Amino acid sequence: MNPKPLIFAMANPVPEIYPDEARKGHADAIVATGRSDYPNQINNVMCFPFLFRGTLDAGARIINEEMKMAVAQALADLAREPVPAEVEQAYGGKKLVFGPDYIMPTPFDPRLITKIPMAVVEAAMKTGVATKHISDWAAYEKELRGRI
Repeated sequence: MNPKPLIFAMANPVPEIYPDEARKGHADAIVATGRSDYPNQINNVMCFPFLFRGTLDAGARIINEEMKMAVAQALADLAREPVPAEVEQAYGGKKLVFGPDYIMPTPFDPRLITKIPMAVVEAAMKTGVATKHISDWAAYEKELRGRI
């Protein structure tokens, strides 16, 4: 394998390979699973409710590739931002910083409810599939926060 291989072992509840086993083969491997008891949990709960929220808020009748890419980019951006204290508290006070054991926000990150739908609406508007247009982004963000 190349240095720092990225391994997504997504079978659940038993991944194709457990992170500790994968790292025996390559100590610098970055491993993600669908399990919540390992770092880098990849879970559809981080995407789908918020992708759908943005789609509904935009009045889009389809979800296009640009909208999906907006979700991916929003997740990548969030992973690089400082993690709110409330999220770290939910994970036993563990300091979460972008790196090999934190490549995605956690499913309990409250920023997901604002960042992802806003990115989806923006992409829907830019690509012409939105039938509703947001002009007051601050008000929209406040409305989304109220859903937490």
